[in-house]
Amino acid sequence: MHYYALCILIKDRGEFGVMEEIIKVVYPLGIQSAHEKDVAASLDDLNGKTIGELWNYGFRGDETFPLIRNKIREGYPDARFVHYEDFGNFHDASDAAAVLAGLPARLKALGCDAVIVGNGC
Repeated sequence: MHYYALCILIKDRGEFGVMEEIIKVVYPLGIQSAHEKDVAASLDDLNGKTIGELWNYGFRGDETFPLIRNKIREGYPDARFVHYEDFGNFHDASDAAAVLAGLPARLKALGCDAVIVGNGC
């Protein structure tokens, strides 16, 4: 469940006459913005599993995915990967609806047991 805090933003001239922003939290739990969904259970072990890499080509995945792969292989040497190049830009705005609609079948066809998504800042 995701919540947004209800805050009040106050702009005031600080000690040196510079505008400062002061945020006062009125209610830290805020309002509910999303509802829980049923999700698949986590995998107990990545050994012998195939992990897909999805990247929108927005943040240095060409640098970070090899690092992530190596780190996973340290703990799970028998993990296999379907590299992001095999998927291309899965979030291409020119055809996003069709690409996303076909993604579950593509992941299944490539034998992916897990997927890395949202890598970056």
